[in-house]
Amino acid sequence: MFRTALRNVLAHKARLLMTVLAVMLGVAFVSGTLVFTDTLGNALRNQSAKSYDDVAVAVTTYADQRDEKTSGITAATLEKIQGLDGVSTATGRVSGFAGVADPDGRLIGNGWSNTGGNYFPGKNGKDSAYTFVDGTGPAAADRIALDKETAKKGEYKVGDRVRVATNGPVKEYVLSGVFTTEDGAVNAGGSLVLFDTEVAQKLYLKPGVFQDANVSAAPGASAEKLLADVKPLLPKDAEAKTGKALADQQAKDIEAGLSGLNGMLLAFAGIALFVGVFLIANTFTMLVAQRTKELALMRAVGASRRQVKRSVLLEAAVVGVIASVIGFAIGLGLAIGLRSAMGLFGGKIPAGPLIVSPTAVLAAFAVGVLITVLAAWLPARRAAKIPPVAAMSSVHATATVKSLVVRNSIGAVLTLLGGAAIVAGASKSGSSGRTVIAVGAFLTLVGVIVLIPLLSRPVIALVRPTLKRLFGVSGKLAAQNAVRNPRRTGATASALAIGLTLVTGISVLGVTLGQAVDRMTTDNIKADYMVTMASGGPLDESALTALRKADGVSAISPQQATSLEVKGEYHSASAVSPGDVQKLFTLPAVSGSLDALDKGEIAVDKKTAKSNGWKTGDTLRVKFDDEKKGELKVGAVFEGNEMLSPILVPKNVADAHGGMSFIREIWLKTDGGASDANEQALVKALGDNPAISIMDRQDIRDMFGGSVNLAMNIMYGLLAMALIIAVLGVVNTLAMSVFERQQEIGMLRAIGLDRGRVKRMIRLEAVVISLFGAVVGVVLGMFLGWAIGQTLSSEIPEYALVIPWDRIAVFLVLAGIVGVLASLWPARSAAKLNMLTAIKTE
Repeated sequence: MFRTALRNVLAHKARLLMTVLAVMLGVAFVSGTLVFTDTLGNALRNQSAKSYDDVAVAVTTYADQRDEKTSGITAATLEKIQGLDGVSTATGRVSGFAGVADPDGRLIGNGWSNTGGNYFPGKNGKDSAYTFVDGTGPAAADRIALDKETAKKGEYKVGDRVRVATNGPVKEYVLSGVFTTEDGAVNAGGSLVLFDTEVAQKLYLKPGVFQDANVSAAPGASAEKLLADVKPLLPKDAEAKTGKALADQQAKDIEAGLSGLNGMLLAFAGIALFVGVFLIANTFTMLVAQRTKELALMRAVGASRRQVKRSVLLEAAVVGVIASVIGFAIGLGLAIGLRSAMGLFGGKIPAGPLIVSPTAVLAAFAVGVLITVLAAWLPARRAAKIPPVAAMSSVHATATVKSLVVRNSIGAVLTLLGGAAIVAGASKSGSSGRTVIAVGAFLTLVGVIVLIPLLSRPVIALVRPTLKRLFGVSGKLAAQNAVRNPRRTGATASALAIGLTLVTGISVLGVTLGQAVDRMTTDNIKADYMVTMASGGPLDESALTALRKADGVSAISPQQATSLEVKGEYHSASAVSPGDVQKLFTLPAVSGSLDALDKGEIAVDKKTAKSNGWKTGDTLRVKFDDEKKGELKVGAVFEGNEMLSPILVPKNVADAHGGMSFIREIWLKTDGGASDANEQALVKALGDNPAISIMDRQDIRDMFGGSVNLAMNIMYGLLAMALIIAVLGVVNTLAMSVFERQQEIGMLRAIGLDRGRVKRMIRLEAVVISLFGAVVGVVLGMFLGWAIGQTLSSEIPEYALVIPWDRIAVFLVLAGIVGVLASLWPARSAAKLNMLTAIKTE
């Protein structure tokens, strides 16, 4: 039977090509994902371990310049650690944000990973964490060193003057050296600036204090003993671990971080393979149907049902192995491509070999072979059940009424259960509702897939008169051919339906969320500009002072983070500028007036006021950030604004109790609105600081909506493979259908149907099947998009369902084009058939 199966595979190479392609693409995605994440994880783990090679004990504190409660590690403590037996060196570290400007004044790096630190030379005059390729470390207050990548991007050489921004005004430093580093921030596309230790301490903490310390051991010293000796010397807020323990923990964190990426990519690979199942099943169903007499003859000469079934499954296994081998090779290329692509987006994977683990190899081949065999199981079972006499007499076993009733009943039950689960999930909010929807979506998809053969007849019957009227005999024959074998049409359409369901659902959700974000910014903001730190950190008070003096500024207010404790419960608050905040944000008063902020009173949004039983005129006993108590009067209740905290406090009140202010953003309104001149005035007022971002209202919309658009584009890209496989399914179905109908096509040619009309008939059949699948997918996608959106509506105040009819129209047009393109080869093959030869074909 194995020889028979192998001979059949070799005899039907062209017909099995599409199946090979479908499995190959799915295996390539699976193997590429596993190899890429294994390679990335191994490189990051090696980098992490390398950074702790010389560290016996690592000490970490959470000391912060804005928090006087955390003490950090003093120079005296570091000296005590250095004096312990077994300690080779004790290195103090302090770090924070530092942005480097290129020669044009733009920030080098991506902001959040632009860091600065201290250069801590040991007894040999070198800092072991950095290897200098040019120059030396900074040894004076006006000197800095840059990592090699940043120096290259800025075209800086030793001796050049470099503008560097921290949380304060921009300063110029002389470049003393260029170094290489395995720092994770640099590998993520950021930059690293090294300052003299005293300068770094003043910038990021306070003189003579470090945030962290690394202790290296003398030869023969035990890291565990050093850890026990170091701990008693540390402040209460410090945490000490061995270098090995930290490296192991980082390895676990890296693995956990990559598991999400791995899971997402494998989920899309699973979708592609699920779509491929229909193509494979269709292929083997048609192959079995075309070989009915051959299989019957095998039965007649002694082959058992089990042997016939085994023969078909062996064919599937051979196809699966071939596809898996090719797919795995392509997957390796995909992994290499993904690794290179990360560099194009600013990320840098540490050097390391391509990791091809046994798990990746076994998973790829198991997936490829199992999916193919499972998809071929039902056709194999049908082949084994055909009676030899009936088969040899060309009496094809048709589905019995009982089998169709059972199939349609199961499909209806699954669809109803799935639809009910989706509606139930939509009535809930949050992740619990989305989990119910996911279960319902799976049941609904399976149910609709089971019902599609039943649905195909009435749906395609609706367009039959139009096809006949527009295309004559070709249109009529195309519609009849599309429903001649409902199971085959259903399986082909199902692949497209799954892809379009997901694409449509993502589109509905993405456009809805995008417009909600757009309305949120449009309706809630009156300001012309928002100013923030590129790092995402707080702005310095000096930036607010400078902007107040800028030309053309008519209103300005910070969005300064603070909090109030009322009756033991903490409430987030925004410190704002009274009088100006109303000009910058939409703040309709429910009761009272926002002018009360000028009197030192507070304003509370309606939701917070209602939940706490507060009303205008109430006096609240509060505890401020500095632990001092006082009383604040509620001067107004206003409609909530997503850009601000639920409680508004006058800035002077917050400053009197908040210590070091945390200014998230500064909002401004300028004379004449946003313009190049006004923006340049703001840039000039801030001293051309590359680390400060100035955004107009369009930039703000793009910032909030950009993540939605990016996520949609990634989803479209990942789902493209599933759609490609669905297209292959259409090509495969038509090609094999033409092969099956050679005699019929020959007869049509003989009675006058010319080659042009034959081509048109095949093309129209493909378009009808494609559009049928697309319509089913679009309807299901809109339903799912609505349901998932309902679970988000309570979290997004401006949420309102939007159906992107323009995109849906594009999807349907593309489905029609897919049908036309998929039919090119089968239509050409059908038109080229010799009518006499075709008529004689059995």
